[in-house]
Amino acid sequence: MPARTNPTARQRRFGVELRKLRERAGLTSTEAAQLLGTKQAQVSNMESGRQPVSADRVRTLACQYDCPDKDLVEGLAAMTGERRRGWWEEYRDILPSGLLDLAELEHHGTALRTAHTSGIPGLLQTMDHAREVFLQVVPDLSPPDVEHRTSFRIKRQAVIFRQQPVPYQAIIHEAALQMRFGGRDVAKRQLKHLLKMSEHPNISIHVIPFDAGGFPGAGQPIYYVHGPVPPLDTVQLDQSHGIALLDADAQLEKYRKVLDRLLALSLIEIESRALIHRIIQSI
Repeated sequence: MPARTNPTARQRRFGVELRKLRERAGLTSTEAAQLLGTKQAQVSNMESGRQPVSADRVRTLACQYDCPDKDLVEGLAAMTGERRRGWWEEYRDILPSGLLDLAELEHHGTALRTAHTSGIPGLLQTMDHAREVFLQVVPDLSPPDVEHRTSFRIKRQAVIFRQQPVPYQAIIHEAALQMRFGGRDVAKRQLKHLLKMSEHPNISIHVIPFDAGGFPGAGQPIYYVHGPVPPLDTVQLDQSHGIALLDADAQLEKYRKVLDRLLALSLIEIESRALIHRIIQSI
């Protein structure tokens, strides 16, 4: 299989996990190449995400590296074999690569958790609301860029509506529900959309009310994408310079705890729907 020139974040992550398996075995890339009967350059290409790897090759590597974690090995094997280009590739020369990486992660995620204190989660936004969000970006986006980003965000929502939809949990602070992006009508339609989305069995929406007091996370949006096994999870954070993807064990553990604490501060689903309904009535 030909080498990739620009591996995606998911492909690079796969390579990093292969490198971790080798390093835990105490092997250099040269020693690993000798065990596998290949060249050191090929091992380096696999570990950088540039060289495609089959599921069988993953299992062979794990055997050579004496990896005892069968679930992790099968999780890595499940990350191989994707030959078709994802729908997000049509935006490759239009949008920042980080957005495409996010769509790819979502597509392959086994569950999604998010927490927002000052905005509506992207997968739950209406088109009008999303457009208004992008109209506020600094520096200003051109009209075509606004439409590209809006359509991309709406297409990402397919993961929670497809034939086998991914479980999706959204924690939203009441402050975010009170904001009126685009004015009264857009805001009202957005809140009604949230109520409708909460009826889907794979979607759970929890609201942190104002009277819950303080909360962890400093108000930063958190997006947690579950992989096939916990060590392959990913955290996505929005930063001023773009999207940051975190996958170190300590980082994953930290944000799991933050999300758990935020959920504990939130209303249960039926109470969250009631609060959203009251806010709609007040607009």
